[in-house]
Amino acid sequence: MELAIKNMVCNRCIKVVKQLLEEQHVEYAAVQLGKVWTKETLSPLQLQQCKQLLQREGFDLIEEQKLQLTEQVKNLLLDLIYQQSLEERTENISSYLSHKLHRDYTGISQLFSSVENITIEQFFILQKIERVKELLVYEELNLSEIAFKMGYSSVAHLSSQFKKITGFTPSQFRELKDHHRKPIDQL
Repeated sequence: MELAIKNMVCNRCIKVVKQLLEEQHVEYAAVQLGKVWTKETLSPLQLQQCKQLLQREGFDLIEEQKLQLTEQVKNLLLDLIYQQSLEERTENISSYLSHKLHRDYTGISQLFSSVENITIEQFFILQKIERVKELLVYEELNLSEIAFKMGYSSVAHLSSQFKKITGFTPSQFRELKDHHRKPIDQL
C-alpha cells in the first residue's frame, strides 16, 4: 500500500515516520520523502491511527491525487536544494520535474499553481533563499561559496534576489540577531 505524507522535508522526518510506523506495528517496504510503502494494506482503523500519530508530529496523510503530486514536486525541489549539488546542474527545473514525475511540465506547473497559489519557480526561489539564510547563519561559507553552491550565476544575482525577498542584503542578514528563518513546511 502506498501512502502519501505531507510535510516530510528531511532525513529526520523519514526517521520519525519510520518510528511512528514501528510504534503501530506497521511493516513498511520503504520510506522516502513524502511516501511510505507498506507491506500490507492497512485496515481503516490502522489508517486512522497512523493519521492521528502523523498529525501529532506535524505530518498529514494526503488522500487527494492532486495534493499528492504537489507534495511530490515540493519534495523533489527540496531534495535538489538540500541533498544535491545545484552548482553542477545543467538540467533546468522544468526538465528535471518532467523527467522525475513522468509528466508534462505544463500540467505539473498548472496543477501546482492552482493548489499552492504560487508558481513552481517562486516556490523554488523561496526555498533557495531559506537555504541561503541557513548557510549565512552557520558562517562556514563566504558569500561567493554560497552563491556557487546554490547555483547562482554570481554573488550579485544572489544578493539581488535575497534582498528582493527578505528586504536585507546577505551581509545585513548575517548581522541580525533574530534571523527570521521559516520552517520549510510553512513556506
